[in-house]
Amino acid sequence: MNYKTTELACKIMPALDRLVEIARDNLRARIVVKRRISAAALERHQYIAHGLAWFATYVEALRQLERWAGKLELSGEFGELDACILTFGFGEYLSQLRGGIMMNQGEIVRLDDIGLSIKQFQQCTGNAADILISKGCSDRTRRRLVTLLARQGNWEVSTGLSNEMELVRQQFRRLVEVRVAPHAHRWHLENQLIPMELVKELADLGVFGLIIPEEFMGCGLSRVGMCVVTEELSRGSLAVGSLATRSEIASELIRVGGTAEQKRKWLPMIATGACLPAAVFTEPQAGSDLATLQTRAIPGNGHYLVSGQKTWITHAGRADLMIVLVRTDPESASHRGLSVLLAPKQPGDDEVPFPDDGLSGSEIDVLGYRGMKEFELAFENFRVARDNLLGGEEGYGFRQLMETFESARIQTAARAIGVAQSALDLGGRHACERHQFGKPLIAFPRVAGKLAMMAVEIAIARQLAYFAARCKDSGRRCDKEAGMAKMLASRVAWAAADNAVQIHGGAGYALECNVSRVFCDARLLNLFEGSAEIQANVIARSLLESRVN
Repeated sequence: MNYKTTELACKIMPALDRLVEIARDNLRARIVVKRRISAAALERHQYIAHGLAWFATYVEALRQLERWAGKLELSGEFGELDACILTFGFGEYLSQLRGGIMMNQGEIVRLDDIGLSIKQFQQCTGNAADILISKGCSDRTRRRLVTLLARQGNWEVSTGLSNEMELVRQQFRRLVEVRVAPHAHRWHLENQLIPMELVKELADLGVFGLIIPEEFMGCGLSRVGMCVVTEELSRGSLAVGSLATRSEIASELIRVGGTAEQKRKWLPMIATGACLPAAVFTEPQAGSDLATLQTRAIPGNGHYLVSGQKTWITHAGRADLMIVLVRTDPESASHRGLSVLLAPKQPGDDEVPFPDDGLSGSEIDVLGYRGMKEFELAFENFRVARDNLLGGEEGYGFRQLMETFESARIQTAARAIGVAQSALDLGGRHACERHQFGKPLIAFPRVAGKLAMMAVEIAIARQLAYFAARCKDSGRRCDKEAGMAKMLASRVAWAAADNAVQIHGGAGYALECNVSRVFCDARLLNLFEGSAEIQANVIARSLLESRVN
């Protein structure tokens, strides 16, 4: 059965690629005018475009799952649990491709929506899809998968990574088990900042310089390595797993767009944790539409004076450096007038979070993602040295920022996988320990089914994230792949957290229960670093542009 499943999985991929091509051509006919994508038409046909994005994401996710299985098979490590993951994964996702993909709660995209039909699906996939769906979606496969997971004493699936990467994973898992997991829920309930002792410990382990080159005192890890570390930290606490996000964004901006002097000055400080950055981009009236932001930087004698409002700024109080997106051209009303400033500030504390002149802020109360705190900031003639203009030239801020989004979204996908794994850990443990009607919850088919789906989707999302990371490491643009990874992993995390609460029953809704924190944290993942809708737009555009050009 194992060999035939892997054979069928490999065999069906060209057929799925052909279906993506047909759907893409259908959309192209609606929104491409004179070899250019019409923004108005893309918005008008948004449901179709986003449906195509989800369809293509599922296909790419299955391709990466098949490659994961093939790699394990070649190395002789493909076991029964892996076969169950592959069979269930292909069966379930093929069933959804054929019958309807849940883009979000209450939003299902079907073949008809993207210009395909059941007949076309069957003609392209032949009987391979029917066999895989029949095997993968069976109660027998779900039960066997959960039995194997429960028997091994943990809820983990093989990653297919090297021994070196697994050693990195184990190192950070041990750290999380001792320094994070026992305290994370208290930090959440009391809305406490993550202790500086832990921040310094993470800095000593290189967490803030994972992908910064060694010449700048970073670790020089691959982005796959960054994903591994982020997963494990986020498994213990989303906030802890997110501590390095701002360092990732800042270092990538400086590495790609900074002057030689800016790189020499800031990258070693960020890598060693001597400088904690904050990403200061979003404004009250400009969320994902960064090109419309209004915060202005007026040039003076060797400096800029920054004035305006910013919101949803994470870890702003403790930060030593703000990466601020500003409008340096007052005549421009588009992204062409934007620049990035590297704005040093004094770190504050709970009593005085913003001690600098010209800068004030107020905390935003949030459901989850606690440990760093969110702020609204007000700049009023806040002084920044002109030497801290990123790259030394005005007008490149939007372009510079776009080049960092790929890494940030891959890192967010890894955060989502860590949160999803935490939900599975908690749900699986409770299902084994809690007895009702004379048997453990895991013995009930619908509880087992939830756990099986969680495990399979985490495995799929993980391989898609690793794929996006490898694409970025290869040096090429990967907006599409990063968007796919972030979009799918975020949905997987939310579904896993929701199911984990359901398995806990009423206890899962209690504040004192760990899974309630995971539930609150998981909901945010679909919103920040570009919402699921933004990701779908990016993916659709990328698919269409590859055809137009």
